[in-house]
Amino acid sequence: MPATSQAARDAISALPDIPRDNDGPVFREPWEAHAFAMALSLYERGVFTWSEWAAELAEEIARAQGAGDPDTGETYYLHWLAALERLVAEKGVATAALLARTKHAWEHACERTPHGKPIELQAGDFH
Repeated sequence: MPATSQAARDAISALPDIPRDNDGPVFREPWEAHAFAMALSLYERGVFTWSEWAAELAEEIARAQGAGDPDTGETYYLHWLAALERLVAEKGVATAALLARTKHAWEHACERTPHGKPIELQAGDFH
């Protein structure tokens, strides 16, 4: 059984709807694990509490459901990422503008990268 950090156990406890199995959180795609890890890291650094995180995530899920999200579980980490972006901006860790600029840079890097090759950000992606 893989070791689960205290922060991950705290997240599972605070967020009972998190997709998981007996070993801990489960992810359909690598980016979901990365988003989870970023939230854990920010929590461990004291950027937010799990109560704050749970409230932000619940608000994001409610917004999505209000906009027609079918809540099948497939979009859970999209909500996780949106809540993380909002909370990071609210806490002053990064501005919403910087987050948008970085997202655009990654999209540009994805478009110019041949299939099967690693995606790497370059200075030109930030135009």
